[in-house]
Amino acid sequence: MTQAFRVAAIQMVSTPEVGQNFESAARLVGQAAEQGAGLVLLPEYWPIMGMHERDKLGHAETDQAGRIQEFMADLARRHGIWLIGGTLPMAAATDGKVLNTSLVYDPQGRRVARYDKIHLFSFSRGEENYDEARTIEYGTEVKTFEAPFGRVGLSVCYDLRFPELYRAMGECALIVMPAAFTYTTGNAHWETLLRARAIENQCYLLASAQGGKHVNGRRTWGHSMLVDPWGEIISVLPEGEGLVIGDIDPHRLQYVRESLPALRHRKF
Repeated sequence: MTQAFRVAAIQMVSTPEVGQNFESAARLVGQAAEQGAGLVLLPEYWPIMGMHERDKLGHAETDQAGRIQEFMADLARRHGIWLIGGTLPMAAATDGKVLNTSLVYDPQGRRVARYDKIHLFSFSRGEENYDEARTIEYGTEVKTFEAPFGRVGLSVCYDLRFPELYRAMGECALIVMPAAFTYTTGNAHWETLLRARAIENQCYLLASAQGGKHVNGRRTWGHSMLVDPWGEIISVLPEGEGLVIGDIDPHRLQYVRESLPALRHRKF
């Protein structure tokens, strides 16, 4: 593909009410499509940000069935876009746990890829205490899919800290990063890590975040952004609901890789 392809990342402040989150997602995805986006990324936990960490268990869906999956398929089909559905809770083999799953739909509303989050977040400092492994089962497989502009690598939130995951994807035109970074860790590391992953893999990186103060008291960092293969930020939204939008430019991608052929210089 030689023409630019427009992509968008949706930023939300999700609530415990799935219906309310559906309304926000539908409105924001519609705005992105109206602005010409052919691929739209939703944030991690977009359908449900519960009052307690176990609330997600009550909304877990089985593979290929459930209102969250039906909603995403319909949204992709209605707007004729590639939709990467952030994450939703998917039934797991282990009782009392779910998989944190990202699903990809093509413009006809057909599911083309599934990625279960591999790295699970754990952080403790003062009153902040998180351990996703209490309610989430580890994913095991690296996943990519082919979009009109090239390969897209799937990852979620805490995965961002593990560069070996992205090397295992092969050469991608775009890496996506739906996330719900905490305010503390986001303030410290979010932008640095996003730009590093784009620079070292010489590809675009589209990050879709939760961004604000949630009903459950949690505060997420936001700063959804699109980063180019040179590490330059094309668009960013610091906080609150909204979207970032920009183009995947194949000429820019080729220029960066040819002028600094780091991917060809790899030894491992």
